[in-house]
Amino acid sequence: MIGEAGLPFVRSTGAYPGPTSSIATILLIEDDPGDALLTRELLADSGISARFTQASSLTEASTTFTTPTCVLLDLHLPDRQGMEALREALQRWPDAAVVVLTGLNDAAMGTAAVAAGAQDYLVKGHIDAGLLGRTIEYAIQRRRAVVTERQLRDSRMQASENTRLQRGLLPTPLIADPALTVVSRIVPGRGQSLLGGDFFDLVQDEDHTIHAVIGDVCGNGPDEAAIGVGLRVGWRTLTLAGVDKSSRMRLLEQVLVAERPHEAMFATACTMRVAPDRSTAVIVSAGHPPPLMITPGRAHPMPIRHHLGLGMFPGQGRWQESVITMPAGAGLLLYTDGVYEGFSQDGTRLGERRFIEVASRLSTITEPEDFLTALLAEVQRGGDGRHTDDTALLYLAWPSPSITDRA
Repeated sequence: MIGEAGLPFVRSTGAYPGPTSSIATILLIEDDPGDALLTRELLADSGISARFTQASSLTEASTTFTTPTCVLLDLHLPDRQGMEALREALQRWPDAAVVVLTGLNDAAMGTAAVAAGAQDYLVKGHIDAGLLGRTIEYAIQRRRAVVTERQLRDSRMQASENTRLQRGLLPTPLIADPALTVVSRIVPGRGQSLLGGDFFDLVQDEDHTIHAVIGDVCGNGPDEAAIGVGLRVGWRTLTLAGVDKSSRMRLLEQVLVAERPHEAMFATACTMRVAPDRSTAVIVSAGHPPPLMITPGRAHPMPIRHHLGLGMFPGQGRWQESVITMPAGAGLLLYTDGVYEGFSQDGTRLGERRFIEVASRLSTITEPEDFLTALLAEVQRGGDGRHTDDTALLYLAWPSPSITDRA
């Protein structure tokens, strides 16, 4: 029933099963053989389910493979004394319940140990099996409550930080054109609320020129989201300052290279300027999929020049403008590649070509909100939870001339 020092044993019978749902792992750090033997006997008689390991010093305990649920700690050890021993134990096993073992003359130190982070203390020679079992069980439960509270607090802080980053990725468009309808979506990969680097923005000049951007920082997580927010804010600032499109790409790449956490991170981006009369669009792409021009019954990619994504080969990008003539009433769909990297119903990748076919088939839906909702539902239909990439879409629509004339 009582094993040799250092060897584990399991005891799961007796009068005190306790509230823990799994077998505890108890680490006793005690250099006195007599006290160690007595503690083991009391533990065996306490009835709690436990795996027991003993070490005679903190140095020896630190070499064990055990991850303890509870540490029974003598404060007078060969290598550490008093509160120093407690501090090292708390640092070494931050999620364990630490119960201090003291002598009768050290009760004040036991109280100080609890104030410093121990869950409880026991006075040697004044405990029985029942008291030992209850103390260990209650200490474990108290420690679990502390750990759970800490995790909840950390989770709330992370959620708050995520909310701020997501707010930066989803800006309020600076648009004054009453005829323009703007519909946007950002869909996290796998339906999770994980942060990604997809971003977009939309602003309007005093002469009613519309400027738009959409971009995709490779990867998922807070680093990618932070870079995405930086690029979006940088783009808005440069646009409002009147910097031309090609120069904007060059400056955005400088921001990315300066801020990215590692050299492998890059981003794609597409910027667009729509003339005040909405007859032409000027587009610059840094490795990004071309926007779709949406007319009733057709969706086709705009023929634009492509060049390197931002940060792929810093300083070597040669981004050029492409001027596209827009038919009256045409809509413009900007998107990230996550929208077509999902799966079709036959289990194969959807792909860009089939995505464009789906957009063409749905382009007869004249209400922009309904069109984007139907498009997303269609491309996600065969996903079955396997799609891991984020998706961002930005749809700009103006009424057709006939609707304007009737108004």
